[in-house]
Amino acid sequence: MIDKAIKTPIPGGCVGYLSIGKEELEIATELLSQPEKLWRYRENSYTTRFEQEACELTGAKHALFVNSGTSALSCCLAGLAIGPGDEVLVSAYTYIATASACIEVGAVPVPCEIDESLGIDPAEIDRRVTPYTKAVILTHMQGVPARTEAVRAAAKRHGLLMIEDCCQAIGAKYKGRYCGVDSDAFAWSLNYFKNITCGEGGCFFTNDDRVYARGYFQSDPAGVMWGNGIGEDSGVPYFTRAGYRASELCGGVAYAQLHKLERNLAVTRGLKKMLISALNTPRHYRLQRVDDPEGDCGVSFAMIANTKEECKKLTEALDCEGLTVGSAYSSAFPDRHIFTFWEGIVKRQGATPKNYPWNDPAYKGSADYSADSCPKTLDILSRSLRLSINQAMTRQNMIEIAEAINKADSSF
Repeated sequence: MIDKAIKTPIPGGCVGYLSIGKEELEIATELLSQPEKLWRYRENSYTTRFEQEACELTGAKHALFVNSGTSALSCCLAGLAIGPGDEVLVSAYTYIATASACIEVGAVPVPCEIDESLGIDPAEIDRRVTPYTKAVILTHMQGVPARTEAVRAAAKRHGLLMIEDCCQAIGAKYKGRYCGVDSDAFAWSLNYFKNITCGEGGCFFTNDDRVYARGYFQSDPAGVMWGNGIGEDSGVPYFTRAGYRASELCGGVAYAQLHKLERNLAVTRGLKKMLISALNTPRHYRLQRVDDPEGDCGVSFAMIANTKEECKKLTEALDCEGLTVGSAYSSAFPDRHIFTFWEGIVKRQGATPKNYPWNDPAYKGSADYSADSCPKTLDILSRSLRLSINQAMTRQNMIEIAEAINKADSSF
């Protein structure tokens, strides 16, 4: 009988929903018991308080709570006046929402290769930029801050706007600053899987008054009708567009969750450091590149095998130790964040036969979505082994996971 390294059950779940408790229940009960409080724009609403405290936490000047992370990204793009005829550089490894937000405002997403940070390779900005490129969206995948400084330098070199997709990295920092706060705009997602959650929700951030006004107009077709003063002194002409207004019920849950963020991430950060410190010098893999370990949310761990063959052997050996990891060779649900899974985008399938935005007369470029367009990304991900970390896990879990990795790495 094999003595497996994993002897203690590994708790599943995501950081946000695992922390839902009496605080969220009390707010939800209050709002449902007094339905006159359910209006999102009422004075001192929970949604407004969430926005204020999110600004205080991150250092951003403006925050707008909306109904999803996708909507928040759309507000970022609309806020920066990105639209038909424009290309936006996005990571080839990100959820389809990043690219879909571009399409929502009429722009064309252009996938860029990643490096072993699992974020955009900064050199890709130089390679992929065209006369039509307007912005880059830098995604911080799985709570790990991407190579922000290098990507920002490349964007500045080409005069591009920069948006940070922090949907999977609420609470992440880069060199002591919250991810996103030093860019033109950034977005959070509060859906079921995220570091804080209200089921579905998002938040658009910016430091620019005009960008904030445009993002707000994008989010609410009634806009100035509510008389809340948002955007009125910005000098931005009012326009009507989409409808992303979030519910006060979600805003209330988000408000309670925000107060738990730093406490929960302190646990996951400690667990990840403990796991890494217990690993032997690797033979068949290397750790994911993390430029700022202190800013890492600690909600994921990734290692990258030297070859595809070694990745397959590691996956099988880890399974024998009782540890199932996400890899191209596991039976787990495939990673839908890879650009090849963006079916409607890969096929350039618009909502109508006109196949907007690719066939928009304003667009003169030619984005490439073939698998051949980002071979490096597919190679890296085919060798990547990943697992999630949450605050319900224990020191013993980390010891056993490290033992499983060490045993698997030395088994061949």
